[in-house]
Amino acid sequence: MTFRPAFLHGLKPTLHIAHRGGALLAPENTLVAFRQAVERYHTDMLELDVHLSRDGELVVAHDETLERCTDGTGPLAALTLAELQRLDAGHGFTPDGGAHFPFRGQGVRLPTLREVLRAFPSLRLNVELKPDTPGIEHVFASLLREEGAMDRVCMGSELDAVGERLVTALPDACHFYPRDALAAAVLSLKAGEPPPEDSRYHVLDMPLFFGEVRLVDPELLAWVASRGKWLNVWTVDDPEQMDLLLQEGVGGVMTDRPDLLRQRMDAFGKPG
Repeated sequence: MTFRPAFLHGLKPTLHIAHRGGALLAPENTLVAFRQAVERYHTDMLELDVHLSRDGELVVAHDETLERCTDGTGPLAALTLAELQRLDAGHGFTPDGGAHFPFRGQGVRLPTLREVLRAFPSLRLNVELKPDTPGIEHVFASLLREEGAMDRVCMGSELDAVGERLVTALPDACHFYPRDALAAAVLSLKAGEPPPEDSRYHVLDMPLFFGEVRLVDPELLAWVASRGKWLNVWTVDDPEQMDLLLQEGVGGVMTDRPDLLRQRMDAFGKPG
């Protein structure tokens, strides 16, 4: 019997997943974006990224550096949590190519993972650990245990080394495939060969296309279903592609436009 983590119990396709909370609608990876996705667009799951601050706190942010999304500069890891939370996390968001910055000076700040877990105590999260920082997996594991959140977080990293350490630290949790393990599975199927068996990972978080090649196809979906795994597609902001994925019954769609995905899901009779 293949181990199936509690995170996957009761899930039904297709999930509405707000990528960084909906990065084209509000400042990404902030409570403003997360609340909008949950309250207005009834998202089923939040996708987010975490880094370690200089004083060892898990901070929700995508980039290693601060310039793109805040009014700060330099590496995120060089600052303490207190210093990070003095920054304006709404500084860089613009809905119209730089003509307006509606969230500047509005008190938007970088949240901690603990804050997000407590703000949405019953919501599932897809969390990516971004840096290959020694020990980050242990800080992450301790936090999930302290908050009783183990069964509602699917975790992983693009980096195979970090993903493997996470599996060791949290063997009973839900893990998504890191880059090399994911590529091995998908490329094997594309070549008509059986993918390597890998019970460590349960969820495929993957792009819809690689160049001009559409990666998600009936063979991949059949293999995922046969192994009791789950597949989420990122990052889909085009309504026509959303419609196709809904028709195909993929596990989840990650989008920076949770408003559009909600419209398409409602049209398909899949309200949140």
